[in-house]
Amino acid sequence: MARYGRQADLLRLALMMQGSAEGVSLAEIQAEFGVARRTAERMRDAILNIYPQLEELVEDRGQKRWRFPPGSLGRMEEVTLEELGAAHRALALVRREGDFSTEPVLERLIAKIQAQFGGPRRSRIAPDLEIQLMADGVAFRPGPRERISPEVLKSLRAAILAGRMIKADHRSRETGKLSRGALLGPIALLFGDGRQYLLAWSDFRGELRLFALSGFERITLESQLYERPEGFELQDWLAGSFGVWREAPFDVAWRFLPEVADEAATYQFHPRQETERLDDGSLVVRFRAGGRKEMDWYLYRWGDHVEVLQPRLDGDRALPHTTESGV
Repeated sequence: MARYGRQADLLRLALMMQGSAEGVSLAEIQAEFGVARRTAERMRDAILNIYPQLEELVEDRGQKRWRFPPGSLGRMEEVTLEELGAAHRALALVRREGDFSTEPVLERLIAKIQAQFGGPRRSRIAPDLEIQLMADGVAFRPGPRERISPEVLKSLRAAILAGRMIKADHRSRETGKLSRGALLGPIALLFGDGRQYLLAWSDFRGELRLFALSGFERITLESQLYERPEGFELQDWLAGSFGVWREAPFDVAWRFLPEVADEAATYQFHPRQETERLDDGSLVVRFRAGGRKEMDWYLYRWGDHVEVLQPRLDGDRALPHTTESGV
């Protein structure tokens, strides 16, 4: 018996048979691959020789069709970068929500998926996955969200993944001024409490700045490539602020009263925080960062159960003031 040797076609045919509940006929194989009936028969026989679990179905008119039982192909259809990135985003959201029962389940699932990758593919996909996660958003937080155009997010993610500059019309949230044709090098999407931003290099300003996603009115991808500043680490950059607000960092110290100290001890308020239990049972949390306005919004949730030890208002020095970036 002659054998059919085009492996790529056989794999595609197997996936067709896996995805079809009613099965695939010889006529459909001929039409899909543009082959004669005898070649279609050889393709079917090649699949049957490798996978004896292939089912044969006979219609009322006597026509035969072939299919795989659901799930029988196992690893033949590999997980894509986009799918793996979605799993990691789900894990990040679960961690932020404090769903500690779901967290280990997702971790095991992701580990099983990644274990299917061979060494070379694992090495290739690791840097792409890091960029994908950066493009899809970091610093997830629960709460209200601004409505952002899906096309804006799609364009920005495409630019980040491709490492390309964009030209954008952007309206400042603070001043309402529209900047046209701003040349930006997108780095990451950042999601804060109710506010969503793009971290990007501003060609006009010559520095990294934050841009409110709701302010983008037009985006075009440029052919010019963009590389992040040498030595730039996103997590280090984020550690300089509380949430996504940017300003000169200052020393912060919060004292949570004894009645809420145990609860406060379960939170990580900042990646570089230090904590201290006092003799009265209260908890002091210390870190250094900017973002006074977002700190105030967050501390409001704790009411009278938290005392701000630093920074202090005094007659000589005002508290830092937060401003949002523009083009």
